[in-house]
Amino acid sequence: MVFAALSACSSSTPPLFLSDGRPTIQVQCPAEGDRDSCAQQARARCGGTYDTVGTSIEGANFNLVFACRAK
Repeated sequence: MVFAALSACSSSTPPLFLSDGRPTIQVQCPAEGDRDSCAQQARARCGGTYDTVGTSIEGANFNLVFACRAK
């Protein structure tokens, strides 16, 4: 999947968009232990289905960047 660009997200940074126009969202969960909380956050924000755009670990945080699938 091609995406415009990926950088660290913050509340002051506008969302990035995939080539198909969908906005991306970043959520964080603890890097140690169960990372399913990131997937749960993504499912909750997207109503169940999403596409993973990227993942990273920064310090004690696991970052999941995703885009909701069209309904």
